Amino acid sequence: MPLIVVVGGWFGDEGKGKVVSYLGLADKPSICIRTGSINAGHTVNYNGRTWKLRILPSCFVNKTTRLMIAPGALLKIDVLFKEIEETGSRGGRVWVDANAGVIEDRHVESERSNEYLMKVIGSTGQGVGAAMVDRVLRVLKTAKEFPELRDLITDVSKEVNEELDRGGEVIVEGTQGGTFLSLYHGTYPFVTSRDTTAAGVISEVGVSPRLVSDIILVFKAYVTRVGGAGELPGELSMEEVVARGGWAERGGTVTGRPRRAAPFNMDLARRAVMLNRPTQIAITKFDALFPDARGKRRWADLPVEARRWLENVSEALRVPITLIGTGGEDSMDMIDMRREVMGP
Repeated sequence: MPLIVVVGGWFGDEGKGKVVSYLGLADKPSICIRTGSINAGHTVNYNGRTWKLRILPSCFVNKTTRLMIAPGALLKIDVLFKEIEETGSRGGRVWVDANAGVIEDRHVESERSNEYLMKVIGSTGQGVGAAMVDRVLRVLKTAKEFPELRDLITDVSKEVNEELDRGGEVIVEGTQGGTFLSLYHGTYPFVTSRDTTAAGVISEVGVSPRLVSDIILVFKAYVTRVGGAGELPGELSMEEVVARGGWAERGGTVTGRPRRAAPFNMDLARRAVMLNRPTQIAITKFDALFPDARGKRRWADLPVEARRWLENVSEALRVPITLIGTGGEDSMDMIDMRREVMGP
């Protein structure tokens, strides 16, 4: 009964969408669940098409996987139906837990009128924090209260637990930033509105920690942070970022804000490992560090210095690196070492 949890190790922006979409295609899980909320975007590239998802799980690329929104998640109804249409996921594939929270326009307006949140903290202004306040105050409306969602409502916790009992594979896609944007364990107050660690993610689904078979912690080959608020150890100047070529990325998926960048930070990585206790590590954007690795799908095809870098990181963190993203264009540009490293 494999229950795989995927979470980010930096400040979000690690490439979790690429990893989850690859797992969807390679493993064909029975269920893929998204936690978090719409202020985090996961980008999926596959077969020449690009999707920027804010609520649907990135496993949608596998047409047999059921897609679920966790009871602890927050959704916006117009965003949900837009993504169902864009991904061709109609017809009984998408399910929403009855207790999932719903962000309304008033939440967005409240957040965007809050100067402290917008200008000091750097909120995305999507209404997520305001909705979380209403959740704590027990006045937030949930999915079961909206007639337009009636045909999508299910008991996600029950569905997931029953699937695991049958021996099916379930993937939980942690969203809304990485470890260091956690409300409790991040760079407070410059953080998001929930816990983004593995423990926080599974609490949103309704499964016991005893059922987790693997935690995959995703690191980009360098560190980025969207927007100007909050610390970024080792931050490079924009001139240095541009000089490194592939590091000069466009703005964040949701906000379009510029990405600040820094080299791979072993101290932060060790702390992320401590907080999440992963069984595996995924490295994305590896080609930005080693351009000759671009598009490779076999370990043997990587340059010697690239393999040495991966081995050194794995040894330092004492966790096997099993997935290596070698290009930004396609979900299948991935070196999958799980069988070699972890066994069948």
